[in-house]
Amino acid sequence: MKKIYIYALVSMFAITAVSCTKVIDLKLANDSGKLVIEGNITNVNGPQYIVLSRNVPFTSTNTYPPVSGATVTVSDDQGNTYPFLEAPAGTYTAPSIAAVADRTYKMTVITGGVTYTATSVMPAAVSLDSVTSKTSNFDPKGNRRGITVHLQDPPGIANQYRFVLWVNGVEVNTVFAFDDEFTDGRYVNGDLVENATDIYAGDSVRVEMQCIDKPIYTYWVTLMNQQRDSPGGGVAPSNPPSNISPACLGYFSAHTTQTLNIVVN
Repeated sequence: MKKIYIYALVSMFAITAVSCTKVIDLKLANDSGKLVIEGNITNVNGPQYIVLSRNVPFTSTNTYPPVSGATVTVSDDQGNTYPFLEAPAGTYTAPSIAAVADRTYKMTVITGGVTYTATSVMPAAVSLDSVTSKTSNFDPKGNRRGITVHLQDPPGIANQYRFVLWVNGVEVNTVFAFDDEFTDGRYVNGDLVENATDIYAGDSVRVEMQCIDKPIYTYWVTLMNQQRDSPGGGVAPSNPPSNISPACLGYFSAHTTQTLNIVVN
């Protein structure tokens, strides 16, 4: 798995939310050659991807051998089945699927004589209202900028979110995830605290918001806890609580996606 640096998200609620999250003890996977499945399907009609690879030792370069020749399908609770075809090596693609809210999707991967399955429920979409920038609280000179997302959390519904951030076309390593345990029904102004990449006025920023189901949120928040407890913030390859059975590295996520782009001011 990649090295991932993870920080909490929601400004005034972030510290409380993270401190109340149950810490899950993880067994580090320092050995190599384990199967990694990264499966994603979204509500946007178009190609969907499931990537199969093998993990490498933590001290190695980030080159992950692809796993070829697998049989990969996704089905839903309405009786539809979608085959995923391999191209390039290790990347399996369905050319046109648009996942639907409240449907349950099942991924099936057959490789090396073993059948791996995982299910994920597509949440309803929550609108990302806007993305803004402001002077970073962590820069005494006032040159660096911070990014804030703005959204209305629906009341009475358990929602979980993940954000992905690009700066000048490059995806940052930080993963941002939070739920609405302390923000249910409120208007959220969430700071994406990014310390690994400096952001300045004039930079181009892209933010993707994903609405994710509870097991996938648990996957990301466990990595958050691991990063928080690791000296120096480094995260060795590990196996957080995946929704894939039998157990392997990775996840399968049916989630909504939407993106906004801004030029930082």
